[in-house]
Amino acid sequence: MKQDLTRRALLAGTSATLIGAAVGATAEAQGQLSADRKPTHPPPHYALLIDTDRCLRGTDCRACIDACHESHSVPTLSDPRHEVKWVWKAPFAGVFPEQIHSLTTSGRRQMPVLVTCNHCGNPPCTRVCPARATWKRADGIVAMDPHRCIGCRYCMAACPYGARSFNWENPPKLLRRQSYPQRCAGVVEKCTLCAERIDVGQAPVCVEACMNNGRGALSFGDLSNPDSHVAQLLATRQVLRRKPELGTQPNVYYLVS
Repeated sequence: MKQDLTRRALLAGTSATLIGAAVGATAEAQGQLSADRKPTHPPPHYALLIDTDRCLRGTDCRACIDACHESHSVPTLSDPRHEVKWVWKAPFAGVFPEQIHSLTTSGRRQMPVLVTCNHCGNPPCTRVCPARATWKRADGIVAMDPHRCIGCRYCMAACPYGARSFNWENPPKLLRRQSYPQRCAGVVEKCTLCAERIDVGQAPVCVEACMNNGRGALSFGDLSNPDSHVAQLLATRQVLRRKPELGTQPNVYYLVS
């Protein structure tokens, strides 16, 4: 009897040892797999930089606007009340009202400034959309899906920058096929920072057009990489962001010196 108990204890101890070793090996393998899957770099945080001085040198330049609107099938409509805009220019006084004071010259007030969706870090537009047709991606881009948009225009009311347009009418049919689909009446749209291009490693079309046909006033890149061109510019230049007091944390920066 004593011999049987000894044998049982031995077998139980051996089984526990084997099970423990197996569990330990599995945990170690899972830990190694998790370590292998950990990103070696932080996720990207994209930003658009606008050099106001360079942009101003080409007062009549529309390279970025035309390239954006052509690439994204933004229609030109006869009724100015129905204008659809992704990128456009507005007077300095309207873009940066907090920078205006009694001694600001009329020329400075009327200076054209390039504007677009600010792709806010804390976007109010995404919180009010009942259809979840607009959302902030992990890389900072505020995306828009017109197919899910129900046309309630809550996002337009929430955006403090007037960066969204409503399609009041169906756009005229394009004569040639575009890579970006047209939108129909009854939906909201805006700049998407060319997410479809970024996802395949290309720069936004406005940046590319400004570099090739404009004044080289636009820069785009990853702020999470301190060695990137945009991170270096923000570290060495004076910058403005639109309506910073609202706490929306725009990812469009204006270089002013």
